[in-house]
Amino acid sequence: MSKDTIVIREIEPQDNRQIEQVIRDCFHEFKIPLEGTAYSDPETSKMFESYQNENDVYFVIESNGEVLGGGGVKPLTDFENEICEIQKMYFSPKIRGKGYGKILFEKCTESAKQLGYKQCYLESASQLKAAIHIYESCGFKHLPNALGNTGHYSCGVWMIKDL
Repeated sequence: MSKDTIVIREIEPQDNRQIEQVIRDCFHEFKIPLEGTAYSDPETSKMFESYQNENDVYFVIESNGEVLGGGGVKPLTDFENEICEIQKMYFSPKIRGKGYGKILFEKCTESAKQLGYKQCYLESASQLKAAIHIYESCGFKHLPNALGNTGHYSCGVWMIKDL
């Protein structure tokens, strides 16, 4: 897969089914709990509709009409309005290890700044070691416990970064 076939763009309605499949497949592949995570989150089946507010955005990575990953920014639920959450960042094995995760992650943090957020928060599962490494390399610091009310009680990694 050559880099010139890869496009990172905002989600469109027709992307819902494909990004939902990418997200759900990661849970099975990495043996992440299905309950208390994005797997059981009602937004996962309607990602386009879930990111249509003025203070959020979701991007997909596409190659030749196939959605291979995505990630987004939203206000952190039930918390200060200056903190956003980077959420639902998952990738197909077809594009892992090629640098697209870091590119998308940086696009999300840049979008968070443009949306006026002062800090970015994220939650992850300890099984996602490569993702956690990217977060750490981008300046995210580990927190001792969760912030806000994401409903993702099975996530055991919480991180934050000043923008």
